Amino acid sequence: MAEPLPILPPLLLTAEQVAQALGVSLRHIRALDASGRIPRGIRLSRSKRWNTAELSRWCDAGAPPRDAWEAMKRE
Repeated sequence: MAEPLPILPPLLLTAEQVAQALGVSLRHIRALDASGRIPRGIRLSRSKRWNTAELSRWCDAGAPPRDAWEAMKRE
């Protein structure tokens, strides 16, 4: 009998999923995004998604503003 495939975590998260993961409201995530306080999301057609691994690294780095985060990624 074949082994069932493992359930993998999503690679990209919706704004709702990001809010839930960070323990804040959807409105707060949208405000953080508009003010440049979270990493830049990825546009997929009309929707925006955030990379799960990048969000994790961003949190580990102390959740710096987007411009500081982008500079840290370049180093």
